[in-house]
Amino acid sequence: MPTGDAPDPVRATLVAILQQLNRAESLHEGRERDQALALADLERMLSKFWAIDQDLVKVPLALGLLVRNGMVEVHSGGNYASPKPGPKPAVKAHYRITAGGKQFLVENLQKSDRIS
Repeated sequence: MPTGDAPDPVRATLVAILQQLNRAESLHEGRERDQALALADLERMLSKFWAIDQDLVKVPLALGLLVRNGMVEVHSGGNYASPKPGPKPAVKAHYRITAGGKQFLVENLQKSDRIS
């Protein structure tokens, strides 16, 4: 990519999401439950990211793209026993980076100007 080109907001957002998921996994090694992040957590963490802040990309759409391409996997927040009949409480999904997501992240960082 020539140095005068503006970065692609979608690709930059995908990388930012993968970086946050990779960071969560690294920080909480050995505690599987804490190695995944909820959508609300990712939206909060990325709220000041330029592509999100300028409303160029939506976190749920970018996250969905990563899931469909196997770079992120979805874990349910657990099974809740419903003491009363009726609607069950919503199960919160959590997202975790996969080996494919790590590979994409490493390849992208190697191509960027930040790593020589």
